[in-house]
Amino acid sequence: MGAFLLTSALGIGALQAQEVTDKGAYLTAAGGCYGCHTDIKNKGAPFAGGRPLETPFGVFYTPNITPDPETGIGSWTDEEFLAALKDGVSPSGHYYFPAFPYTSYTKMTDEDALAIKSYLMSLAPVAQENRAHDVSAPFSWRWLQWGWRLLFFKDGPYVPPVTASDPVARGGYLVEALTHCGECHTPRNFLGGTDSSLYLAGAAAGGEGEKVPNITPDDATGIGDWSEADLVSFMKDGMMPDFDNVQGSMEEVIDHSLSKLTEDDLAAIAAYLKSIPPINNKIQ
Repeated sequence: MGAFLLTSALGIGALQAQEVTDKGAYLTAAGGCYGCHTDIKNKGAPFAGGRPLETPFGVFYTPNITPDPETGIGSWTDEEFLAALKDGVSPSGHYYFPAFPYTSYTKMTDEDALAIKSYLMSLAPVAQENRAHDVSAPFSWRWLQWGWRLLFFKDGPYVPPVTASDPVARGGYLVEALTHCGECHTPRNFLGGTDSSLYLAGAAAGGEGEKVPNITPDDATGIGDWSEADLVSFMKDGMMPDFDNVQGSMEEVIDHSLSKLTEDDLAAIAAYLKSIPPINNKIQ
């Protein structure tokens, strides 16, 4: 009887662990981790890093997040993973550059963050050294990040508006924390901090030098004339209401992230985007 109970308990534990890992796979897709941490153009191993991210400050190369203990995150504890993902602090204690969107991931729940870790730890480890960033001084000086953080980093969980419906609250969590839309769709100042007064209102020089559209519900310059169904359809297949298809980085986001989400979550994102204040901001 004791052996049976022990076997049953182990089976339940294994089932629960697999459920967490499966949830982590979904959240990892939502977070866009594959697209950033895989050097797709050069056929790099999934999640092994090395993808160049071009910014006005130089080129940042994404790190290896496979469970290799030497070159990846295989030796990280739960606490170290949470500190990296949500606080932007590495296990060795240095600050990450905000090319890594910890400024959005800070709003993620610990439960979701650790589910992502569970999934990443289930992957095959890849031994691949991280590549040094190609960033000039003074932007390459990590110690200056403490000042940047004082100015632009606000840690803490996502808190939905008190009047938000359940779908809008869920959509806000997805947009502001997991899919981190504001990191690209909100313009940045000369120090690389986002301008909260133009939240999601687009950027003339966004990620990798691309123009990023206004996704507030402004009729003239944003998505005010898009229905929620239009938004859901766009996130699933990249087709816009005028039957033009998306190009550039957003195409990759849809292919590897948004198209993997459930219909309910896509509808929640659409509901949230239609609920935020419209901002008239024409991207030239």
